[in-house]
Amino acid sequence: MVVDDVSFTIPSGQVTCLLGPSGCGKSTTLRMIAGVDMQDEGKIFVDGNLVCDTVFRIPPERRAIGLMFQDFALFPHLSVADNVAFGLKGSREEKRARVAELLERVHLSKHIDSFPHALSGGEQQRVALARALAPRPRILLMDEPFSGLDERLRDGIRDETLELLKEEGTAVLLVTHEPHEAMRMADEILLMRNGKIVQRGAPYNLYNAPVDRAAAAFFSDVNVLASEVRGALTQTPFGDFLMPGHPDGTQVDIVIRPQHLKIDFDRAGRGPNPTPQDGVPARGVVERARFMGRESLVEFRMDFDGSILRATVPNVFLPKPGTAMWLMIRRDRCFVFPRK
Repeated sequence: MVVDDVSFTIPSGQVTCLLGPSGCGKSTTLRMIAGVDMQDEGKIFVDGNLVCDTVFRIPPERRAIGLMFQDFALFPHLSVADNVAFGLKGSREEKRARVAELLERVHLSKHIDSFPHALSGGEQQRVALARALAPRPRILLMDEPFSGLDERLRDGIRDETLELLKEEGTAVLLVTHEPHEAMRMADEILLMRNGKIVQRGAPYNLYNAPVDRAAAAFFSDVNVLASEVRGALTQTPFGDFLMPGHPDGTQVDIVIRPQHLKIDFDRAGRGPNPTPQDGVPARGVVERARFMGRESLVEFRMDFDGSILRATVPNVFLPKPGTAMWLMIRRDRCFVFPRK
């Protein structure tokens, strides 16, 4: 994947996340920063010092950049202590002290003389983190570092990793395709698509103010209502939406997440009264309902066009298929985008 016009800064003590689908250019960007690949245009700086352009190039080992990959890449013939000490310089006593400090902070002191094969996946991940941080790099590059772990372990290890990174004050660039991971760990997210950064900002801002339909859909499931602008309005089964600034004939998508659909019961063919916040109710019939653990997912086939809309409800809510119900959409939680 070609990376095109990508430019950003990673402050010390901050976790910046390159987020996007597989093949969008995340790992290519990381490899250029690391010095594994060389860019065709542009410059890379560390602490204001040029490390690479299209002519000048500092070798990867002299860039003060740490690397951590998804396979951990531990040396199987070296002990935990020797793995962590591998990139360190100084006297034997200084190396041992730094190794002991880091293993204490990742709760692996008792495994200092163990070998990687004797450790669990989570423990190996923490050894790899300690090894990457041991030389005190100015930048730590992390390429999908948690993808090889059991899902039940990931959140705890992510939190422990984040705590240690903040204590070290290292500038961190995390590459991932998982929105949940980016939201949990990042101070700033750079959303990539087709080799470009399409949106950047704090996790809250990207989730609540997506730049387009694809950005909204990347962070969660979405429902989409297609419509057309007429007289600065677009008509939907849930009432009219104001569309200032869009000329007549513009095709638009109204996007709303499942958790922002409201459900009400059918009362002999009637639903709740319209409100300014929730608009006009529209009738649908339950196709199926599933309990997902923390919430229930209910799918409705809508009377107005036969489309499927999905709503999530906290806790257990499992109406039987064929049950008629009424849906309303939170106007303040809708996103409206010109169709591409």
